[in-house]
Amino acid sequence: MGQVCSWSELEAKLAPLRGKKKIVFTNGCFDWLHVGHVRYLTEARALGDLLVVGVNTDASVRKLKGPTRPVQTEADRAEILSALTSVDYSVLFDEDTPYELIKVVRPNILVKGGDWKPEQIVGSDIVKGYGGQTLSLQFVEGKSTTNLIAKSKK
Repeated sequence: MGQVCSWSELEAKLAPLRGKKKIVFTNGCFDWLHVGHVRYLTEARALGDLLVVGVNTDASVRKLKGPTRPVQTEADRAEILSALTSVDYSVLFDEDTPYELIKVVRPNILVKGGDWKPEQIVGSDIVKGYGGQTLSLQFVEGKSTTNLIAKSKK
């Protein structure tokens, strides 16, 4: 089981692993965990030795998704993600993008879902700058939190 960390705790945990372990990073709101998330996170974890997931804070989700979101609190979302076998660490970020967090994590591989082109992924410039990879993973069509919320209101 993974764990929820602060930025400083995460930095301390990752420092001795750099150069020894392949670190994968992704991020998102993960407001209502669904099969698309699970498949995506499993695929991401398979690319390296450990997976770090940046989780948007409640304020950040509201800014991105609107006043009715998130459905679950940031603490709950981070804890749920950390309970997945594919996730080693989850960490909250308050900004619109995880750009500054990516500088702290310094992943070998940066990933997002298939609805993102690698060159559009925030932080790809950082990761490419030190020889890392940016990848766009499989997108599970029709599986989204927005769709689930809409369906639940019918």
